[in-house]
Amino acid sequence: MAEYQVQSKQDHVNVRIASNINSFASERRYQKSISILELKAKLELIAGTSANTTRLELHDEDDKFICKMDNNQSLLGSYPVEDNMIIHAIDSDPSRKVGEFEDVSKVEKYEIEEDAYDKLPDTVRAFKKRNKMGRFSEDYEKKLQEKEELEMKESERIQVGSRCEVTIDNTLKRRGIVKFVGKTHFKPGYWIGVHYDEPYGKNDGSIDGTRYFECPPKYGSFVKPNCVQTGDFPEEMDFSDDEI
Repeated sequence: MAEYQVQSKQDHVNVRIASNINSFASERRYQKSISILELKAKLELIAGTSANTTRLELHDEDDKFICKMDNNQSLLGSYPVEDNMIIHAIDSDPSRKVGEFEDVSKVEKYEIEEDAYDKLPDTVRAFKKRNKMGRFSEDYEKKLQEKEELEMKESERIQVGSRCEVTIDNTLKRRGIVKFVGKTHFKPGYWIGVHYDEPYGKNDGSIDGTRYFECPPKYGSFVKPNCVQTGDFPEEMDFSDDEI
C-alpha cells in the first residue's frame, strides 16, 4: 500500500493541464490526497475528456515525459508531481475530435424577436429611448437628412475615372482612381469606390456579393466623399531599386 501514500509534506500542487482534444492548457491547483480517478473526473469539465476513456501522463515543466499515472486508486501525491509540471489528459475515445469544444459555431444561440426586445425595460435601447439619445432624439431624422444632402453635394464634384488622393483620419495619403460614386446596400449615405495604386484596400470592389466596380483583391475600398480629393495625382513611382 506504500504507493498510495502522499510522498511530500506539501498537501497541494500547482500543475498545468493539457489535453489531446483541446488546443489550450490551463493552470490548476489540486490536493495531493485526491485519487487519480477523482482527478480524471475533475478534468472532464476542464479538458473535455471522459474519465472512463482517459489516461494521464506526467511531464516536467519542459514537457519531458516522466511517468504514466495509470492507477486509478493511487493518490495524486504518490506520483513525483511538483509545481509547474504538466499533466497530459489523453482521451482514447475515437468519437472525440480535436477542438470540438472550441468551435463556438456549434453553440446554440439565443435570439429574441425585435418586438419582444423593444418591450424590455432595462436594455440599452430602452435607455436611449427614455433619454432621447441617438436615433431616438427628436432631431435625429433631420440630422441624418442634412448629412446625406451634404454627402450628395460633395459626391457631385467627384467623377468616375478621375485620379484621386484619399485621406482618412490623418493617415498617409493614398492615391488611386475613382471607380464608383453613389449609394450602396451595405451602409447608408453616399460612398466613393476607389481602386488604389497599391494594395491598401479591403476588397476587390465588391461587398457581400454585390459588385460595384472591378479591381484586384486588396486594391478596392469605399470611403466617404469628404475623404476624397480629385485632381492631377499621378501614380507614385517606386524608386527603391535605384538606391542601395
